[in-house]
Amino acid sequence: MSRKVVLDTETTGLEVEGGHRVIEIGCIELIDRRPSGREFHRYLNPERAIDAGAVAVHGITDEFLRDKPRFADIAAEFVAFIAGAELLIHNAAFDTAFLDSELQRAGATLGRIADHAAVVDTLALARQKYPGQKNTLDALCKRLGVDNSHREVHGALLDAHLLADVWVAMTTGQGALALGLESAGVQAEGMRIAVWDVTVRPRVLRATEVDNAAHAARLAAIGKVSGGSLWKREEEPVEA
Repeated sequence: MSRKVVLDTETTGLEVEGGHRVIEIGCIELIDRRPSGREFHRYLNPERAIDAGAVAVHGITDEFLRDKPRFADIAAEFVAFIAGAELLIHNAAFDTAFLDSELQRAGATLGRIADHAAVVDTLALARQKYPGQKNTLDALCKRLGVDNSHREVHGALLDAHLLADVWVAMTTGQGALALGLESAGVQAEGMRIAVWDVTVRPRVLRATEVDNAAHAARLAAIGKVSGGSLWKREEEPVEA
């Protein structure tokens, strides 16, 4: 079983070094590339003001967060949710820096994100797959056909859902051999190999008499211009 957790956060501002804090965490659990139905979603009181620029991005206000729990109140529950998973995060360095800072504030025994889960940066994956192109979440949604028309502002849980769809779509090409078909694959020397459904037979379309006549006429036309058709010579029977 492959367990992944798609994670996103919203913050009071952009610089963790400036004392900015996490105000929303959204997580979606994927089991064998499919949503399991388990989610972790919390709004948090950062105990500081939110930058106006950040409010413009996510729409979360100081007033809305006034009665929400502090990160320390939910830290153990959050760590338990992500424990042992592979975290899929877009621009992972940003989110993990903020979460590491929150864990440090909540208690030295909580460690860092990397102590609890492996981290995969989906932005790095996108840049490798689509070099030289725009690889924001919105750009990837548009490129991969993921509907984000309801995304008027950023939101951690909403963006985690979108990123889950983007990641599945982005890795489908590789999924047949490595990232997908976990439940239908077999292990061989540490690699997962897809098991194809051999019960589905391909449809064979054979040439009709009309097709054959058109083919012969085309070869004759080529031979007239070129002085001889290689394909026609190969189709002629060999004399004994």
